[in-house]
Amino acid sequence: MEKLQACVSRLLTWLRRLPGWFQVHLSRLTRVRGIRQRWLMNSVSFLVMVLAVVVIVFGLIVKNYYDSSILSDMESKARTAVNYFSSTSSNYNSADGDYLSAAQDYVSSFQDGTRLELQYLDPEGTVIYSSNGLTISGSVPGTGDINQLRHTQTISAWRGVSPQTGERVTAVSAPLLYNGKLVGILRYVTSMRLVDRQVIILTLIAVILSVSILILVYLSNIYFVRSIVGPVKNITGIARRIAGGSYGIQVEKKFDDEVGDLTDAINDMSLRIKQAESMKQEFISSVSHELRTPLTAITGWAETIMSGEARDEGDVRKGMSIIASEARRLSGMVEELLEFSRIEDGRFTLSIKPMDIKAELEDAVYTYHEFLAAEGIAVYHTDCEEEFAPIPGDPDRLRQVFCNLLDNAAKHGGAGKRIDTAIYPDDGDVVITVRDYGPGIPPDELPNVKYKFYKGSSTARGSGIGLAVCEEIISRHNGELTISNADDEAGGCLVEIRLPTGT
Repeated sequence: MEKLQACVSRLLTWLRRLPGWFQVHLSRLTRVRGIRQRWLMNSVSFLVMVLAVVVIVFGLIVKNYYDSSILSDMESKARTAVNYFSSTSSNYNSADGDYLSAAQDYVSSFQDGTRLELQYLDPEGTVIYSSNGLTISGSVPGTGDINQLRHTQTISAWRGVSPQTGERVTAVSAPLLYNGKLVGILRYVTSMRLVDRQVIILTLIAVILSVSILILVYLSNIYFVRSIVGPVKNITGIARRIAGGSYGIQVEKKFDDEVGDLTDAINDMSLRIKQAESMKQEFISSVSHELRTPLTAITGWAETIMSGEARDEGDVRKGMSIIASEARRLSGMVEELLEFSRIEDGRFTLSIKPMDIKAELEDAVYTYHEFLAAEGIAVYHTDCEEEFAPIPGDPDRLRQVFCNLLDNAAKHGGAGKRIDTAIYPDDGDVVITVRDYGPGIPPDELPNVKYKFYKGSSTARGSGIGLAVCEEIISRHNGELTISNADDEAGGCLVEIRLPTGT
């Protein structure tokens, strides 16, 4: 039993040191192991600590229960013996002779000798009689219960290792008093060897049950972790393929849980990357074409003028006009690209101040009126009688939006030879519309026209980012830009801008 107590003590000491040790070694292992090992190590190690504590506590509770039960039973027997001798003390004439004879008879007739040993000791603590003869007459136990009884003359208990046998024993001593004088001691003694064996057996059963629980938890954890790690590995492989250029590839969805949500996110990302890559390629191709055309015109006319082939003043003026026009178009494309670059890297800013929205729109319409008239396109502007209070906005950016929309209307709807613009109040907002009378936008392309690089089926020149820049500017003014097809017989495309007045 001493070995068991020593083992329990060492185990408790080890458990007190375990958290720090576990933290250090776990931090090392997690650097080289995967999620499966980390999961199992965390869950199993925690469960091992819990089960170890439970087994130890269970063993201590069982041991304490048996020890307390045996001690309580022995104290009850001791009180019974004291009461018996107290009730019959009047029948004895001689404390030494009669009490000695009565004690000898009581010890000899003790019926529970298989579990307990009943001893009769003299007042000095020397054994005189023993119920089963295991203790030699004349020996002196010298245990704590005897010493305490001689001092207090009350029932005393003691648990410890017997000096004679080396076993763990429990002893209860009861005083025999005659006329208030201690004349003898009845001592109940029992070995705790069988109790310790029973405690060990029950503890081993608890250990076996704990190990069984640990195995079941380990197996269930393996199954659970595999159900996560397997799909994650598959998703990781697909992600690597996407990173390698296999855009648009899809992951098979097998679960409707968080792993399924991750699968949906990866699939959506893959499709968006494919779309973005496709639009990028189209953008590069479109911009290359758009740059090549004006550069060819500029280079051709510049070389013609420099070579002296254009001797007529009219031809020279025409050539210089083409060069200037194409240069302006190149400048506009470069400006759009710069604006888009600023939006992408977060350098796109607004200079907000009170502004006259009607005046800015009228300036943009006036600027484009003559230019569009030269191309045979008429611009009709419908003003409103109501005057708007200055609204917070960036005049330069909003004028950029108006000019871009007018340019798009002429570029994509110029076949209708007419553009209508209007401004009016609506439910506390300022509404601005730009309409052309061209072929309109195919319905399946309408949701995408504001995406960057998107050009759809249009063959008109452009980079495909003008509307994306306009959308960004209006959004930063807390407004809304919508594009739709006109719903009357004349057809065409209708662009509506809605800006808050700030009132």
